[in-house]
Amino acid sequence: MSALKISVLFFLELVIQLAIVANSQELVLGFYNDTCPEAENIVNQVTALYIYNDSTLAPALLRLTFHDCFVRGCDASILLEPTNANNATEITAPPNLTLRGFEVIDAIKTKLEEYCPGVVSCADIIQLAGRDAIQTAYGASWVVLTGRRDGTVSLASEALEDLPSPYSNFDALKQKFEAVGLSVKDLVVLSAAHTVGVAHCPSFSGRLYNFSGEGGTDPSLDPNYAKFLKQKCPPNDQLTTVYQDPITPNKFDIGYYVAVDQHEGLFESDAALLDDNETRGYLESQLWTMGWTWLEDFGVSMMKMYKFKVLTGTEGEIRKKCGYVN
Repeated sequence: MSALKISVLFFLELVIQLAIVANSQELVLGFYNDTCPEAENIVNQVTALYIYNDSTLAPALLRLTFHDCFVRGCDASILLEPTNANNATEITAPPNLTLRGFEVIDAIKTKLEEYCPGVVSCADIIQLAGRDAIQTAYGASWVVLTGRRDGTVSLASEALEDLPSPYSNFDALKQKFEAVGLSVKDLVVLSAAHTVGVAHCPSFSGRLYNFSGEGGTDPSLDPNYAKFLKQKCPPNDQLTTVYQDPITPNKFDIGYYVAVDQHEGLFESDAALLDDNETRGYLESQLWTMGWTWLEDFGVSMMKMYKFKVLTGTEGEIRKKCGYVN
């Protein structure tokens, strides 16, 4: 083989190896320290301003992190608006119709584009804003690694298929969580995000008026709690909301576990945590210890979720506007 051919082959191999390294880049702490030093401060400041004006946006922004990550990984595909080419993006899927907080993400992106255009991904903004919103409203926090890039595909059909449903039994929940690299422990840990926020009546009214299609009330619900929910949500009520955690709805704590243990979990998916030995055991251990490890466990499980199948390196893109591909 000639020296020229060897040089060409060596060059091609080097290019391939560099591409592999670029596309396998890990998420890190402070990814933007050199390219956009004020990035995380800007996210925090804009998020805090919105939360001070409307604290209900905190659980809404946390919910947005989950709905993004469970479909295609955390790639901001949840933010893509319908277009003539694709009028059925994730945001149009029924499970996403009650999502809120998009204006916060857009405001953060606008500010960042002024400071360091084309650098910070919408996918990272979602994760940082979700954490910062909870920290501002409730004082709880966890580590967020950065370095994600934005996806270019968003399909309502995938959201319908991949997002856990409030009507899920334990087996269905386990399958959805395993599909994004999460364990049974992660399932019970992250389910406690329901300790804050509200839910619309249709997401649980089937338990009140037509459980199992037989016209009755779910027997696993505490009777007094079922009576309260019926008072709040008469049949066919589409607009009323109810706290997901009836014990401590304004604290980021284990009140949710207390409610589930007392058969006051709002969703069928909440009640399902009592149907498995591992999830019930974890729940009971947190009750015994007053939530001694829950917040730490929550941070660990969040990290597992937001690192799963993300785009890094040269994959995807950095959107100029979060609602549209470049």
